[in-house]
Amino acid sequence: MISEQINEILNEQINKEFYSGYLYLSMSAHLKELGLNGFASWMRHQAKEEVEHGLKIFDYLINCDSFVTLKQIRMPEFEFNGILSIFSVVYEHEKCITNSVMTVAKRAEEECDRTTLNFIDWFIEEQVEEEEAVKNIIKRLEMFGDDKAALYLMDKELSKRTK
Repeated sequence: MISEQINEILNEQINKEFYSGYLYLSMSAHLKELGLNGFASWMRHQAKEEVEHGLKIFDYLINCDSFVTLKQIRMPEFEFNGILSIFSVVYEHEKCITNSVMTVAKRAEEECDRTTLNFIDWFIEEQVEEEEAVKNIIKRLEMFGDDKAALYLMDKELSKRTK
């Protein structure tokens, strides 16, 4: 069984992952309202992925004969100030999630909990990929500026995301 401290920090991480899903769903809805269906679809897939991350931790706790404590998910709040602003919020949020995952890894190292450390390594790699994907979208949005044709093509491209 994992320690009480590891259990607590992993339960907090579940909440953060579910909140991420909630945040990205709200962004997806807003993007859909703007008629940016590809961006909305990309964000919806991202939301689903975040919930899956939370469930992965949920299952890990159960498999370790530990307990799950689901906490209230707070309401996402942010300003909808254009598509670049939305993805900038996503990038900053992903950096916070990366820091949170690193905190879990640090705690597992301190406790010599090799099982949790091995488990959380997958999340560290996943965060690198997620930050990179969002950074690439931001770079392209910055490069295109207000070019509606480029935005249309990017929207079309992002609609092809399947997972």
